[in-house]
Amino acid sequence: MKKIFNLFNSLLFVILLTGFADAASLEWNIDKVHSNIYFDITHIFSTVRGKFDDFSGKILIDTEKPEASSVDFEVNVKSVNTFIDQRDTHLRSKDFFNVREYPHMKFRSVTVKHVEGNKYVMKGLFTIKDVTREIEIPFTYLGMKDNPSKKGEQVAGFEAVFRINRLDYNVGNGKYYDMGLIDKDVKILVTLELLKEN
Repeated sequence: MKKIFNLFNSLLFVILLTGFADAASLEWNIDKVHSNIYFDITHIFSTVRGKFDDFSGKILIDTEKPEASSVDFEVNVKSVNTFIDQRDTHLRSKDFFNVREYPHMKFRSVTVKHVEGNKYVMKGLFTIKDVTREIEIPFTYLGMKDNPSKKGEQVAGFEAVFRINRLDYNVGNGKYYDMGLIDKDVKILVTLELLKEN
């Protein structure tokens, strides 16, 4: 009986170890130098573009079964950068992001669905400040290839474009929108290069 118990434990350990190895083989690292999160918003007539300079994430890509892929993403909101210091300071304040109380925004995928060709839709939970909403993010798989600049490494590319209503997430109380100064709709562009050893 003891031998059977030990054999069962050994088999269980091998199965768990294999599972962890498979998960690790699916994980890709974000190439921070060649990845960006941009946002566009209208100020009266002109488009103001900004970005977030500090972000991280755990990204699992199953090339054989893309629907099993997943994303867990976090952005340091304090890193907001519109290239105007005074405006960035205002965005970090309680009028907008309130970074002291809510330092991070997050996205965690729930499902990935193939649409056609290299087009997909990811459904997940998007959190800004104290609000979490389920959203759908369409994205394009740009391809995968050997890294031309580093032997033994693969590169994969993805791009997503979607819109949110910032007021849905309490990013502002609507005062500047009612004045006709700053729009409520924000266009977000996420462009990623991911790296993994062969």
